[in-house]
Amino acid sequence: MRVAGLISGGKDSCYNMMQCIAAGHHIVALANLRPDENKVESDELDSYMYQTVGHHAIDLYAEAMALPLYRRTIRGRSLETGRMYSRCEGDEVEDLYELLKLVKEKEEIEGVSVGAILSDYQRVRVENVCKRLNLKLLAYLWQRNQEDLLREMIASNIEAIIIKVAALGLDPDKHLGKTLGEMEPYLLELSTKYGVHVCGEGGEYETFTLDCPLFKKKIIVDCSEVVIHSADAFAPVAYLRLSELHLEAKVSSVPGNDETTSYIHNS
Repeated sequence: MRVAGLISGGKDSCYNMMQCIAAGHHIVALANLRPDENKVESDELDSYMYQTVGHHAIDLYAEAMALPLYRRTIRGRSLETGRMYSRCEGDEVEDLYELLKLVKEKEEIEGVSVGAILSDYQRVRVENVCKRLNLKLLAYLWQRNQEDLLREMIASNIEAIIIKVAALGLDPDKHLGKTLGEMEPYLLELSTKYGVHVCGEGGEYETFTLDCPLFKKKIIVDCSEVVIHSADAFAPVAYLRLSELHLEAKVSSVPGNDETTSYIHNS
């Protein structure tokens, strides 16, 4: 099938796209929802649905993967928060509907790659949108064992860094910017001690992917700063603002990627 990758910048959406390709599907476009950049301190949006930390770097994915990227500003809020979801005007889920509707019209997609692992809340809402648009939801990571998944992601050469921490035992000064490979032993230790989800499915941490086998170019972070979102004494919430980045060609780089950024569609 022709598939759009719904991306947040994190490891899960990236690894699920790899699973889609392994299953014989074709990723033909990327799709992302972002916070309103006109709002002050908009890096971290209070959303039940979407990861927004690291959104400044998402445009680089288009060139890194040599694919068109469709982006839409999140205009709605979390209004319909029940176990099931019905179409609700002004809900942030409707932003996803409008985004994927546009991608389907422009790219003739038949399916959507989603890196959901554990959240029924997110899965139900993405399923609702896909059903309304007659799209197939492809979620190969759904309910997989998280320790196995983390091990697979690291072994598959996904280079992702921690860009947000929000859990007991995770220290902004020590752990922000560390790679999954560097963090794996400690995350397993935290899981044993405190029940931390090793893939961050309890909101303990979020990641940003700098390189993976799907990338034609890798993302290099030149400058970043730590932003404290909540200075809790036991479990501070903090994230990395990726302020300066550039792309670097890989050995297997495909010629002609320099023009890809002209295919970024914002709405």
